[in-house]
Parts: sequence; structure tokens; C-alpha cells
Amino acid sequence: MRRRMALALALGLAGCGLGTRPYLERRAWPLLARRPQALPARPGGPVLLVRSFAAGPGMEERGLQSVQPDGSIHSEFYEQWSVLPAQAVEEAVRGWLADAGLFSAVLAPGSRLTADLVLEGELDALWTVPAEHLARATAGVTLVADAAAGTRLVLQQRVVGEAPLAGATPPDAAGAMTAAVGDLCARIEAAVRNRG
Repeated sequence: MRRRMALALALGLAGCGLGTRPYLERRAWPLLARRPQALPARPGGPVLLVRSFAAGPGMEERGLQSVQPDGSIHSEFYEQWSVLPAQAVEEAVRGWLADAGLFSAVLAPGSRLTADLVLEGELDALWTVPAEHLARATAGVTLVADAAAGTRLVLQQRVVGEAPLAGATPPDAAGAMTAAVGDLCARIEAAVRNRG
């Protein structure tokens, strides 16, 4: 009797599909946008501090995001950025501006050097828009002069970077969004360069 019950239980569990689902591993994508050409630091130029970028609403998670036809945002569970997007964009902007040849140094928070200019930002969007075949990265940036006489606003702007989306696979999405972050960095460089 016990043997029959054990056999029935085993067959019942097998019928429920336990143990037959394939294991889906999460993949982590790097978000590394680099300036195509690195220029040397500008001797005697200003020192720039790039502060930590804040994550705007919906940007607090690592899943790759896409805008659906109905306007909703879909976030992937198994396809993620290796770090939080705002952190990756901050690092990309800092590295890009360090390679732009505009400053004698570009600093991260915690540096003991005194900065002449301070750049703050908030990442508002990083997603693909499949219906438009593109990826978009949007950030609000503020540049202030941090002088002993007082802080002065130099630039405040919402910057949008875009790149074409070649296909519907996660590698396509990650590549397009990384390219959109590169375009965002180039536009931030142009805004800082032309700050007047």
C-alpha cells in the first residue's frame, strides 16, 4: 500500500511538471560608453567635479527597459545591466569629459582637490522604443561654478541621446542603449563646451 502511494505521488509530481522547467539564468550587460577619441588634459584648465547622478522615477532598477505600443514600460527580469543605470551613466559622463580635453582634471566625489565647476545630473530615461526602432537616454544636467565668492549657475539643460535599434534581441537592446548613452555624453560635452 505504501509502495503504491509513493509511486502515485511520484507520478503526480512528474505530471505537475516539477523539475521539467528549464533554468533561466539572468544575464548582466555592461553599460560602457567611451569617447571615440581621447584628448589630453588641458594644462591650466578648470577642474570639473562630476557628482553622483540621481536615478529618476523608474530608473532605480537594473532590468533592460522598453516602451510598449500602449506607452507602458516593460522591464526585463532576466536581462539586466551589470550596475544601476544612473551609476553607469555617471561613470560614462565622467570618463567622456575627462577625455574631451576641456579640463585639467575631472574628479569623482570624495576627491580632495578643489573643483572650479561641478556637474550634477539625473537619469530620467534609458530604454528602447521598438515602434520607433531606436533607443533613448535622457538626463537633466546642471553645471555650476563653485567659487569662493559663491556658487553660480552656468548651465541647466535636459539632454537626450538616441541611437538606432537594429533588432528585437537583448544584445540589440543593450547595444542600442549603450550607443544612446554615448550620444547623450557627446551632447553633454557639447553643452559644457558651449556654456559661454
